[in-house]
Amino acid sequence: MDDLAVTGQVVIPSRELIWRFDPSGGPGGQHANRSSTRVALSFDVVRSSALSEDLRERVIASLGDQLEEGIVTVQVSATRSQWRNRQLARRKLASLLAEAMRPPASPRRSTKPSRASRERRLADKRARAETKRLRRRPTSPD
Repeated sequence: MDDLAVTGQVVIPSRELIWRFDPSGGPGGQHANRSSTRVALSFDVVRSSALSEDLRERVIASLGDQLEEGIVTVQVSATRSQWRNRQLARRKLASLLAEAMRPPASPRRSTKPSRASRERRLADKRARAETKRLRRRPTSPD
């Protein structure tokens, strides 16, 4: 198999990908019982040479609960074809790692409304109040 491109800068060499194939189970008769179409694709995040130290820490922090001894695994048994399941597993692992490598969003800095926006808001409120006042039943001058 080929190397796995995760992002523009990160490519995982094929030698670091661990493949396992099992019978998928479920309905399908003899084909399901005899064909190893379920694909499990694993990647050792801790020992990988493809990740820089900061990316490794970011991935470990992001995927902490999905890692088992530093290894992330995706399983695919969506189709009856092992080849197609391989393609899906590669895509699934790449998107999972790309999402985990994304830097955290910077916190939002609160801002104040501008003077003009406050004045527009108050002018709109006054206009709305006037509209509602004009809809009221006129009061009789006693």
